[in-house]
Amino acid sequence: MRAVVEPSARHVLVVDDEEVIRTSLARFLRARGFDVTTAESGAAALTALQQERFVAMLSDIRMPEMTGLELVPKAHGLDPDLAIIMLTAVNDAPTATEALGMGAMDYLMKPVELGDLATALERALHKRALAIEQRKVERLIREEVAAQTEELRHERQRLHSMVIETVQALVRAQEAKDPFLRGHSDRVADLAGSIASALGLTDDDVDAIRMAARVMDVGKIGIRESVLNKPGALSADEFEHVKSHVTIGVEILSAIKPLAATLDPVRHHHEHFDGSGYPAGLSGERISLGGRILAAADTYDALTSVRAWREPMTPPDAIAFLEERSGTLLDPKVFAALRAIVTRRKTLSFLDPEPA
Repeated sequence: MRAVVEPSARHVLVVDDEEVIRTSLARFLRARGFDVTTAESGAAALTALQQERFVAMLSDIRMPEMTGLELVPKAHGLDPDLAIIMLTAVNDAPTATEALGMGAMDYLMKPVELGDLATALERALHKRALAIEQRKVERLIREEVAAQTEELRHERQRLHSMVIETVQALVRAQEAKDPFLRGHSDRVADLAGSIASALGLTDDDVDAIRMAARVMDVGKIGIRESVLNKPGALSADEFEHVKSHVTIGVEILSAIKPLAATLDPVRHHHEHFDGSGYPAGLSGERISLGGRILAAADTYDALTSVRAWREPMTPPDAIAFLEERSGTLLDPKVFAALRAIVTRRKTLSFLDPEPA
């Protein structure tokens, strides 16, 4: 099994099929303070590399069975940090270029001048040390960037959540002033999300519609309380004032990037399918699908909730009322999904066992 410890800073592998050359190079390198292992072939070199760690390998190019050029990529496959110097008796520029291109750090001609060999080896070891240090620095930089990016992402998510929670708190504070509206936005969000899912929208779109339902009435903070809480019918001027809550809400939400996907549903949740709604009098599919879904969920919840001036409708009566207005007030396909959901909930409620 290959050692996992770092190699000695002076542990060198000499590979040559000629014993005289192996012995001479090993003797010289040991005299220069290197710890030397020799191998008589490429196969023997690979065995040594599997068993030990080396800082450098000196290898002949022309060897039987496995050439030095064939050995280089296999050696680097075992140890990418290995500094390799090629030795050859043939002055062949293309071979030298190929060796260097495959990852060898230097190329020396035989017979090797020992002084040149020592210089080349020290230079290769210096390059190796620099490359290892550079990779360490790059790894540290990547880790630091990744950590800071993750920290920024968490901070951004935290700020986004705070902003969204603040808007939702404004809506709930507004609802709390009117006991008849308490919980309205949460109920509409639940129903709108169910309609969106029934229509086959993506999870992201369903979440955006749920969020839009929770914040769609934030603009009511700009409406006079005397008008919002008026128990009787509104005058024409008062109704125009109430209608402005849509525009106010969109202006508030437009400044909040995390809520960008809610803008069209909020802008359109009082538009009617036949064009008789507000604020733009849009009709049909000119109204965003999110807006059409909110209109259905909002209207149904309003009809089935207690109001100061009337009792709530039962779910069947509310569905019957809306069915008469499918194609005028509501998008027919959105109404069909609403009806299916209400019917299913009513059936499930009927099947629930009575509490003990």
